[in-house]
Amino acid sequence: MLNYDLLFTPFKIGKMEVKNRIVLSPMGLNCAHPDGTIADDEIYYFEERARGGTGLIIMGCQFITKDLAQGSLEGYLDSTHVIPQLTNLCESVQKYGTKIVAQLSCGTGKNAFANMYDDPPVSASPIPSMFNPDVICRELSVEDIKKIMEQFAFSAKLVKDAGFDAIEVHAHAGYLVDQFMSAVWNKRQDEYGGTPEKRMRFAVEIVQAIRGAVGPDMPILFRIACKHHFEGGRTLEETLPLLKILEKAGVDALDIDSGSYENIEYIFPPAYLGDACMEDVCEGARKAVSIPLMNSGNHTPETALRLIESGNADFVMFGRPLIADPYLPNKLMQGRREDVRPCIRCNEDCIGRIITRLTKISCSVNPLAGFEKRFSVERVNEPKKIAVVGGGPAGCEAARTAAIRGFNVSLYEKGDVLGGQLRAATTADFKSQLRKLVDWYERQLKLWGVNVHLNTEISADSPQLEEAEAIIVATGATPLKPDIMGLENAIDIITTHTHPEKLKGDKIVYCGGGLSACDSALENALMGKKVAIIEMLDEVAANDHFINKAALLPMLRNNGVELYTGHKVLEITNNGVRARKKDGTEVVIEADTVVSAFGMEPNDRLAREIDAKYHNKTRIVGDCARIGKVGTAVRDGFFAAITIQ
Repeated sequence: MLNYDLLFTPFKIGKMEVKNRIVLSPMGLNCAHPDGTIADDEIYYFEERARGGTGLIIMGCQFITKDLAQGSLEGYLDSTHVIPQLTNLCESVQKYGTKIVAQLSCGTGKNAFANMYDDPPVSASPIPSMFNPDVICRELSVEDIKKIMEQFAFSAKLVKDAGFDAIEVHAHAGYLVDQFMSAVWNKRQDEYGGTPEKRMRFAVEIVQAIRGAVGPDMPILFRIACKHHFEGGRTLEETLPLLKILEKAGVDALDIDSGSYENIEYIFPPAYLGDACMEDVCEGARKAVSIPLMNSGNHTPETALRLIESGNADFVMFGRPLIADPYLPNKLMQGRREDVRPCIRCNEDCIGRIITRLTKISCSVNPLAGFEKRFSVERVNEPKKIAVVGGGPAGCEAARTAAIRGFNVSLYEKGDVLGGQLRAATTADFKSQLRKLVDWYERQLKLWGVNVHLNTEISADSPQLEEAEAIIVATGATPLKPDIMGLENAIDIITTHTHPEKLKGDKIVYCGGGLSACDSALENALMGKKVAIIEMLDEVAANDHFINKAALLPMLRNNGVELYTGHKVLEITNNGVRARKKDGTEVVIEADTVVSAFGMEPNDRLAREIDAKYHNKTRIVGDCARIGKVGTAVRDGFFAAITIQ
């Protein structure tokens, strides 16, 4: 067991002392009110992370005006009526000794989502909008810029009056400030463009405007991507002189990582990018400046400790890990590393909910995130006997939550291990966090006294169900078996993980191109096998989040995975697959092993039988109710458990 004590030493940013080295990364919650005030849910969310031991909390960006917010529900700071609610937030966090930072933004500029603006977005230059290149951004005039500086000063004074401990300038990921700082977007030839120093003038004037408004003592942080990860974007070598300019301008600390919306997977790094995927920028930055540095990007407690020990950064930032487990800091400090619930880096219920559903943030493994007061886990006075059938994620979460409430819980799993499909899907290195989630559930069920019965098959007539006062059925799903000639010549997708020895030879062909098939294909390609995917649709991983696919698809291509999209499987033979293209022509793809990956179907026979016999005390959850993702199953199990009367 590592000693994490170094993470819990104090460190100063300017005159502000932070109690430990753990920082909550700035992330938008999308739950502010249309009048710019933040919601109570946001206060409860941040308060929970402060209660959990985080040393420094940086809010997601708040916009200095409603117009520049372009429809985003993150709050804006152009009127004093927002102050009382911000004060509620500050004091809710500060009572735990946690410092809180207001992140100020003058907008997304070209990065504005197409559904969040009416007029063309503004930018440093008349460049195409990111998500609709047919729309050309309006270049800010010098008069516009002067007005923005006045607005920054007003907003800075406002958040100081509200009680914030520090201010951070959002200049990250190709947002408007970054568009001024970067030659790839800034085509101006006036005092705000043409040379690196002139391109930095916009950022420097922002820092000066804030300093003039808040005085000499309030720390100013600056969030910047040290490299953009796309051709023509800013490199680390080009960024280091800019960091020096910012230090000279009076910035007290730098919040550094990588990425841009042109390479969006670095903004919300999925599992494929691995641990600490942006710490490489720290060593160069440390040599360039002497002010404190903080770094984010898929950090684990172990990479955090390593980075602080290296001296290349002074704070480590956790974003989604603190959504998944707000008590991560306290658990580390108490020597309870194994109790930290892991973020699985799926992006589905955090940024995914915001982008695809336009709703507020939550978490696939922590349904309480964003609902800290609304979904209370209340202890019961009269514990009932609860039977949970199935040990996948839905069943494990239902059993854990019911046990926390004080119920007497018995979980029945017909296999010899817990985890269901989760365990089967964790064999790849890039699925390490998913593997840790299975381990976490096993430990939590023991800690909370759940009676786990492995190798126990339940039927509707089992006496355990008759004795139970509530039944939760979570029997999961099984591989879909379409009526295709020669299907018996293939192995199913689950078998590729549970019995990898059945993957014979070096040529592996997957029939079906869903996410499970793509992940398994990538895993085998990384081991040097020749892999192909046959998919009837025009794209693989069609239902996966586009941010994750931004990393997945290049990795498939770079590792030689052949993608046969628009191909319908006709027959599986002993040595390959016969498929038909959309134009009617047929092809034969040779294989040593063929994997049937046509999707999953609910394993609901037992669920229906139990429900028919015990309808009024039965709840069916997870994939046996509807095929979904990890977050769907976990949320189903959680809801079933918290609503037992």
